Amino acid sequence: MTVAVLRSRCECQASLVADVTPDGRVLSGRAQQRGRDETAPATRTRAAGTLVDIGWQCPFCGRNTLRSFDLNAAGSPS
Repeated sequence: MTVAVLRSRCECQASLVADVTPDGRVLSGRAQQRGRDETAPATRTRAAGTLVDIGWQCPFCGRNTLRSFDLNAAGSPS
């Protein structure tokens, strides 16, 4: 199975990462900050064609972070 790795930053500067299937299903989420790796719950909140919204809950600051991605631009096959 092909998996796209989507990355973004939280407002606290933690690096947010989600592993997503070509149809936009989130397999896992994690956050990294200052050498620490933590699980960061991630979910798809909206999908429209190749566009998806991914939401994370940052384990470092507690914020909910929502970002939009185009799966074709993320390297997933169409």
